[in-house]
Amino acid sequence: MRIWIDLANSPHVPFFRPLANEFVRRGHEVIVTARQFAETVPLAEAAGFAAQVIGGHGGAKLTGKAGNLVGRGLDLARWARGKQIDLAVSHNSYSQILAARALSLRSVTLMDYEHQPANHLAFRLASRVIVPRVFPEAALTRFGVPPAKVKRYDGIKENVYLATFVANQNFEVELQKLGIDAADILVTARPPASEALYHRFENQLFDQLLDRLLETLGVKLVLLPRNEAQRRYYAREQIIIPAQPLDGANLVARSDLVVSAGGTMNREAAALGVPAASIYQGEWAALDQQLVADGRLQRIATEADVRALRVEKKTATPTRSGAGVLQQVANLILED
Repeated sequence: MRIWIDLANSPHVPFFRPLANEFVRRGHEVIVTARQFAETVPLAEAAGFAAQVIGGHGGAKLTGKAGNLVGRGLDLARWARGKQIDLAVSHNSYSQILAARALSLRSVTLMDYEHQPANHLAFRLASRVIVPRVFPEAALTRFGVPPAKVKRYDGIKENVYLATFVANQNFEVELQKLGIDAADILVTARPPASEALYHRFENQLFDQLLDRLLETLGVKLVLLPRNEAQRRYYAREQIIIPAQPLDGANLVARSDLVVSAGGTMNREAAALGVPAASIYQGEWAALDQQLVADGRLQRIATEADVRALRVEKKTATPTRSGAGVLQQVANLILED
């Protein structure tokens, strides 16, 4: 088959890299598009994707998002027409799903967050919906998905690309360039996705947490802003904001603590056995609640939680999870 993958956001790059390799290994051809948003394009280039860049970000307003979704969908449809594509695959790229429907292409979408309002669109238009085992059945019903269209996989999507992860020993050199030594307590933090549909308010706890971390002896804090506005807002002498994107998996694996107001980076830490804390104040995914129940994720919901957070060098050998998830997800995408 000729399989079209659309990379609409930064986390889609590491997720689809091993899947694309697996598709090719099984004899399929892969073509790729990418959206000019966050670090998606540079990460795609670094991962070896020869992606056609189509479209960008619609801004913070809902009207802009909706217009961008439709506009990019039309652009993608024009690009894809005549390319003899057999299957369109994405992690809820709404524009690709819209384009695939317009071109009568079979499309598969994957998703792991049940509180995303746009699931109503993506799940209804896609030919197949693939979700984690713990994704609530009630949410699928609410989004109008017939049971026959749903497939489930074990674990979390981060297992797809991290179950067999091997750290790059040269990454230590990159950290040394940033002033980070092996003896330092390395904390990696990511601010709230303040422009996202599911997180449309500021997270004051995150700023309080940063103050707490900066007051802790021995901590080197690496902050990964989501946009230029956050880069400017958090520009302080004590906060390390890399000028160029760092390899996310290596950074998480090397960290002693990961704190994020989103989901992906915390789940990467959970998959790698690295201590992680979520300061997300929106509606929690069932998947993240399960990680808390399993002791693989901490929840920070109050100022008392901020004060109680343990910040120290990790000592235990990280315990991995998720062997076999890559093959399982690939099978679900490719099956007729």
